[in-house]
Amino acid sequence: MNAATTPHSSAEYSIRPATDADWPGMWAVLEPVIRSGETFTWDRDTTEADARALWFKDAPGQAFVAVTPDGGVIGTGELHPNQGGAGSHVANAGYMVHSGHGGKGVARALCAYSLDAARDAGFRAMQFNAVVESNVRAVAAWQGMGFEILATIPGAFNHPTLGYVGLHVMYRKL
Repeated sequence: MNAATTPHSSAEYSIRPATDADWPGMWAVLEPVIRSGETFTWDRDTTEADARALWFKDAPGQAFVAVTPDGGVIGTGELHPNQGGAGSHVANAGYMVHSGHGGKGVARALCAYSLDAARDAGFRAMQFNAVVESNVRAVAAWQGMGFEILATIPGAFNHPTLGYVGLHVMYRKL
């Protein structure tokens, strides 16, 4: 089955491709993560318009959401080619989860959805270019899903409270 039509769900939420109507809920998830500056390399003052342009992707990429049965967005992800041209067979993805839903497996479910969607789109592998090493829950989750740390760039991320910490490059075959 195709990841775009296969439901990824639990009793609390399901994951599906995002629509324009999902944007307000997506922004409510994205904005606090961006502003905190703890886990993403985006500028902390990224505007809503810029975030939307960065998050929604052209095919074979896509944006997707984790939604509650009443339609509330509790998490979102995006998938796209990591590079162009001869490197376009490797996917890249990112995920953000509403702070009230952390630790409930939503990020792992978003990742699983993206792995299926990437495989269905013909990607051969997935690479994360910048996993903040101090984000230990995410690092452990991705390792538990088969990603390995290929390299750590020391001091490549300026964390707002921890100072300069490393960024992991993580990879797995599909």
